Amino acid sequence: MTTRETTNAGVLGDMQRLLGMLEANSTDLPHLEVPRTKLRTRVARALEINQQQAAFTASKQEASKELKTIIVEGQRLANALRAMVKEHYGIRSEKLAEFGLQPFRGRKVKAKAPQGPTPETPGTPSPTPQPPTPTPHPTTTG
Repeated sequence: MTTRETTNAGVLGDMQRLLGMLEANSTDLPHLEVPRTKLRTRVARALEINQQQAAFTASKQEASKELKTIIVEGQRLANALRAMVKEHYGIRSEKLAEFGLQPFRGRKVKAKAPQGPTPETPGTPSPTPQPPTPTPHPTTTG
């Protein structure tokens, strides 16, 4: 079997060629009249189905294009409705959670830096160290 006979179009073309040759030589092959008629009806039906497939492909492409447009329009409308719900209830309302929206609960306070010596950051000069203050020695008086 050749490569042209592996696709539906190749097989259909091969059957059409065979049918043409059988019809051209029908006087020499009268005993093949019944199978030739069966082949003719099957080729005709295959051509009909092939045309239907082409029409379905075109309509599928059109439906896909329309679906994409409808989805984009739906997303825009849904976003507008979410904004209207926020406007109605307010951005802090817990009721927003019912609509899948996050209520504004304020900003989280960052933890304050610990008091005490600050660690040195590379690349910044360290402060000049202060000399230690001398501690007085206890004196003995007597």
